[in-house]
Amino acid sequence: MAKPIVAIVGRPNVGKSTLFNKLIGQRLSIVDDTPGVTRDRLYGECEWRNRKFTLIDTGGIEPESDDIILSQMRRQAKVAIDSADVIIFVTDIKSGVIATDQEVANMLQKSGRPIVLCVNKCDSIGEPDIEFYEFYNLGIGDPIAVSSVHGHGTGDLLDAVFEYFPEEEESEEESEYISVAVIGKPNAGKSSLINYISGSERCIVSDIAGTTRDTIDTLVENSHGKFNFIDTAGLRRKSKVDNNIEKYSILRAKMAIERSNVCVIMIDATEGFTEQDSKVAGLAHEAGKGCIIAINKWDAVEKDGKTMDQMRKKLEVDFSFMSYAPMIFISAKTGQRVDKLFDMITQVHSACSMRIKTGVLNDILAEATARVQPPTDKGRRLKIFYMTQASVNPPTFVCFVNSADLFHFSYKRYLENRIRDNFGMIGTPIHFVVRQRNNEK
Repeated sequence: MAKPIVAIVGRPNVGKSTLFNKLIGQRLSIVDDTPGVTRDRLYGECEWRNRKFTLIDTGGIEPESDDIILSQMRRQAKVAIDSADVIIFVTDIKSGVIATDQEVANMLQKSGRPIVLCVNKCDSIGEPDIEFYEFYNLGIGDPIAVSSVHGHGTGDLLDAVFEYFPEEEESEEESEYISVAVIGKPNAGKSSLINYISGSERCIVSDIAGTTRDTIDTLVENSHGKFNFIDTAGLRRKSKVDNNIEKYSILRAKMAIERSNVCVIMIDATEGFTEQDSKVAGLAHEAGKGCIIAINKWDAVEKDGKTMDQMRKKLEVDFSFMSYAPMIFISAKTGQRVDKLFDMITQVHSACSMRIKTGVLNDILAEATARVQPPTDKGRRLKIFYMTQASVNPPTFVCFVNSADLFHFSYKRYLENRIRDNFGMIGTPIHFVVRQRNNEK
């Protein structure tokens, strides 16, 4: 049986994200005094009384707003409510019960889900203020006084939530998912790709650059395998980052790259390659992640029989520092070649995780050195005694040589290409560690 799902909902700026972070024990959701910081729904894992459950943080609900972003935030919250087993309705004791709280309460009661009423920002210890009892007027039941900043009352809150959990059954062990971080500059179509793949409006999509701020995890299981797609905020040039919220978003995107197996680097085909694309790709390259370059919005490009080849050749020059990364031309809007993207992700992940036996590796080394002699300098020739693989993700090889100074980068690149040709290591960087033997030996 799947883990119970608990959704945290309420109007903007009542402390939902602070409570979310407190309950999961890490700063996953962006917290700021600005209303409407959280836009998409965020998932985190929580445990209480030896029972694990999934916690969902949602954007603030503004029932009557016509704003495009706010209306989509409202839809995102409704999706979370519909999928939840229990709802934590968060209110704010400092502002008291306002009309929006009553409207949200009515909406939640119509959902038919169990509701636990949380009165947040009760930061003082002891009996709550007289204003606390005003929340009985919402007609949801007994309110629970909580301080999401200090953690007061969270135990009582989780006890109340626990009472509504369905009975626990033995569940099958979850297989490993391939974590895929979708990265790129703003408005390249990252969220649109996630929505197409998941078959639902998982992430808010608009023409406004910077709509996505948090990193969003989406589990997808299909004929190609099991995947965890991570939608990230678009990475802008530092000069364009003008507020704290966006700085947090960039940090989240970098963290998403770190915890991914494969990075899909989204390029906007209508704009072509930019300096920022190079910087974004560089983050994944430096982190040693498997990479795929996905040229999105290919359906919006006017083309003839040579357009794709011409753009591919240009991008090969632009991305010369990561020539190992395969390219695919897709359309997140129409789904063009998205199936092939899945195959490519699986192939790249396999390459990143590949481990080569030392005997086989040294056979390749002997053949390579026989074909192209190692470099010399002032009468001294490089000798590579043997090579072994030290780790995977990315594949890292240790070379034991007579002189590290003689191991020129061009010969290192030659050996890398020989390994790629023999083992089909597409999409993954290959790292070499050079060890010099003691002169006495």
